[in-house]
Amino acid sequence: MDFLGLRTLTVIQDTVDLVKQNRGIDVEFDREMNDPKVYKLWQNGDSMGIFQFESQGMTNFMKELKPDCLEDIIAGVSLYRPGPMDQIPRYIANKQDPEHAVYTHPALKPILEVTYGCMVYQEQVMQIVRDLAGYSLGRADLVRRAMGKKKLDVMAKEREYFIHGQLDDEGNVIIPGCVRNGIDEKSANTIFDEMAEFAKYAFNKSHAAAYAVVSYRTAYLKAYYKEEFMAATLNSFLGNLDKVPLYIEECRKMGIEILKPDINKSFTKFTVDDGKIRFGLGSIKNVGNSVVDSIVNNREQNGPFKDFADFCERMQDGSVNKKCIESLIKAGVFDEFEQTRSTLMASYEDIVDSISDSNKKGLKGQVTMFDLAFGNSENQDEESDNQLENLKYNYTVLKEFSDKELLAMEKEMLGLYISGHPLEEYRLAIEKESTIDTLKMKNIQEDESSETVELDDKPKYRDGQMVRIVGIIESVKKKYTKTNKIMAFTTIEDLYGQCEIIVFENCYQMCSNILLEGSIVLIEGRLSIREDEAVKIVANKIIEFKGEMHQEHKSNSITIDITNLSDEQKDKLRGAIRFFAGDRNNCRIDIKNGERLDSAGGVLMNEAIYKEFQEIVGESNIRNNV
Repeated sequence: MDFLGLRTLTVIQDTVDLVKQNRGIDVEFDREMNDPKVYKLWQNGDSMGIFQFESQGMTNFMKELKPDCLEDIIAGVSLYRPGPMDQIPRYIANKQDPEHAVYTHPALKPILEVTYGCMVYQEQVMQIVRDLAGYSLGRADLVRRAMGKKKLDVMAKEREYFIHGQLDDEGNVIIPGCVRNGIDEKSANTIFDEMAEFAKYAFNKSHAAAYAVVSYRTAYLKAYYKEEFMAATLNSFLGNLDKVPLYIEECRKMGIEILKPDINKSFTKFTVDDGKIRFGLGSIKNVGNSVVDSIVNNREQNGPFKDFADFCERMQDGSVNKKCIESLIKAGVFDEFEQTRSTLMASYEDIVDSISDSNKKGLKGQVTMFDLAFGNSENQDEESDNQLENLKYNYTVLKEFSDKELLAMEKEMLGLYISGHPLEEYRLAIEKESTIDTLKMKNIQEDESSETVELDDKPKYRDGQMVRIVGIIESVKKKYTKTNKIMAFTTIEDLYGQCEIIVFENCYQMCSNILLEGSIVLIEGRLSIREDEAVKIVANKIIEFKGEMHQEHKSNSITIDITNLSDEQKDKLRGAIRFFAGDRNNCRIDIKNGERLDSAGGVLMNEAIYKEFQEIVGESNIRNNV
């Protein structure tokens, strides 16, 4: 038995709990697992957060497959691996047209029909040797194991038994073999070869089915309870700044607003607040869980905090120190009160000290000898309360920080931008100028680590490929080589996350004046893809990015390279050109096929249409002409 401690199981349970808490609904998963709304997520490529299906390669596979039943999900888990991947084009084609599925021998149809004529599971290998050659269950498993471990001597004997059978010393039939069962020798040999090749990488269906059920449940929750599901997913990655920005971006794509932490509404973790997801106080730097527990307990016992001074008064027991208060201010948890963050930053120390001094002077709960002698103790607490209420806190009122400064504070305290992003206003220009982003780089890394490749065995990105990326410089670490040459390791952040840029001396000398924290830059360089390492870029050129298009993007013509496109891609391209047909003066389309270059007329071009063409042919096969 294989017991897996999956993070996803916690996400599912946390989502169910949040749905019960927020909506009063007990989630019941459909037993048949055939809900079209759920499968629509896979069909549309909306698989972020769905167990086992987040990588770009797997997402593309599912978009092409158009799954509509659990069997397709089970097969997807099993096929997207080295070895079985060779069956993917055949599986997709046969699913779309089952009547054209080809079987080496009719006897295979009852076994392989569920997977459209493709060998997908270990159990199918075992069933083939049992049904076609008459093996026992135990002997069938031994064959499957020998194939998986490439035991050539064992496989040579089993090939003979599979085709011609096996007799004991007295001539009794132990294994009938394919020929005795009416299957010709040529077909039997071909079938054995197919099994031997496939079994080296085969997945067992029971394992894949268990994974598929977990995958379906995550998809079900995303389809019907998206806010709770995304909140639970974000909570599962608290502290992992590589993942949280990706899921926050996914929330925005799904139309879920992400709210800043709030002193009166936030708890420790992400929560759902009126259809929106609110950051937890526990995500803030310098604010530990014990501090959050203290704040929440005080809030539950005494009601919401009325203002900043009320918070400081009620939390004066020492559980929240000045460093913690500063972090809370920077994170924006007091933004709903009347003071600006700049005012609170300039005033909080004086206010805390004022409250502390008042306590030391005995303004509250202090019973003196004079009070005891003259019987005034009954009125002491009331008078002290009045004195505290009349304390005047001297706020140093300042104009609010700039948007850039407010975002920088949120980034410092939460590890990412919440209210907005410094690059958001340049999003369109960045999408046109860049050929890669950190999300795509993350997908490259995941596909590399899982030993998977793109469906056509031609990875979209490869080691040494030239790329362009736009981002904000987060850090610069200079270093001198053994030959006393200067270089730098630079971290940049784009709309989706961070990556490392390696800057050698030649490039460094040309860009050192803009290689500063906070600079927005365009980097041209080559990809560095290494096993077990994050994907990096070795810079050739770094220039300041001002959100303006380069000349090549102002052209009225584009060239599309169809040299390596599939027939299906070419058909889609022809359809798109006809659908978006326009005057040549709008945008001229040139088609490159090998060395040949032809014109395909004009189309009405805008950002959305350009993206359509990119999706059809791939970003590397389309370019704007100067």
